[in-house]
Amino acid sequence: MATVLGIDGGATKTHAIIMDETGAVLGEGFGGVGNYTVVGAEGAQQSFADAVAAARAAAGLDNAPFDAVFLGLASVVSETDHNIIRRIAAALNLAAPEHVGVDHDCSVALAGGLSGRPGIVQICGTGSSTFGMNAAGEGWRVGGWGRTISDEGSAYWIGVEAMRAAVRAYDGRDAETVLLDEVLDFLQIPHIDYIYQPLYVQGLSKTEIAKLAPRVIKAAEHGDGKAQAIITTGMELVADCVEAAARKLGMLGAPIELALVGGVFSAGEITVGALRNAVDRRLDDCTLVWPELAPVVGAGILALRMAGVELDEAQLRALR
Repeated sequence: MATVLGIDGGATKTHAIIMDETGAVLGEGFGGVGNYTVVGAEGAQQSFADAVAAARAAAGLDNAPFDAVFLGLASVVSETDHNIIRRIAAALNLAAPEHVGVDHDCSVALAGGLSGRPGIVQICGTGSSTFGMNAAGEGWRVGGWGRTISDEGSAYWIGVEAMRAAVRAYDGRDAETVLLDEVLDFLQIPHIDYIYQPLYVQGLSKTEIAKLAPRVIKAAEHGDGKAQAIITTGMELVADCVEAAARKLGMLGAPIELALVGGVFSAGEITVGALRNAVDRRLDDCTLVWPELAPVVGAGILALRMAGVELDEAQLRALR
């Protein structure tokens, strides 16, 4: 019986899952940061090794190679990225080289979110990215180019826009907004003049700035016009990405499932409703759905496909 390994790795942890050809989960394990651009190739290799060792122990398996492995990892975009991860997989003897699949984390989020069906996934967490796959198996990623030039609609983007709104309101360039007080409180500064210290001297990280987003969302829910405009604009930009993916993949005019992943959407209707309205103006038949399975299970599904196994609906239902 075929045994496969799926790995989902990101900025905080690595999650590994071992499945057999029926879709049964034999074991799971966790490791450290799985983004090699954060911890380096050696650090990522150790994270993968720890997660796989824990999954093997849970499954009662030895160190024999798997029939197939699929790794969905943050910051895997270029050919260089793919080659680095393939070398790590080879060093860990996870599977024969031809049975190792590597892609960005959006691919496993989509495979898990829609249980392997074609469609689009929209991720809006600390960062943002859009990924679609059509019925022919062709994939296309939109956005996700990092905080300097991209990440539209993400928690980080919302946080930055809130700070922009705060200084514009203080300057008199824009309407008054509660976001000015929210930014002062969030940054723990007595006056906006002190904003240079946390932003440029201390150098707030992307993750730290993203923590401002819940305050913006709450302000929007309470009726602050500027906060509402930030959410609306962010979701319009996200909808542009969804439309671009659908167009590139020849999915315009066809029914599309759009899986929503990330903390921004956990806010509920204030963000989801804004995205739904924006998408409905661009696509004829797009249904927003919550993920059916975790990204790591999506990695397992893609590994099974590499091994020539397609799970049926009953097997997928058992995983949900």
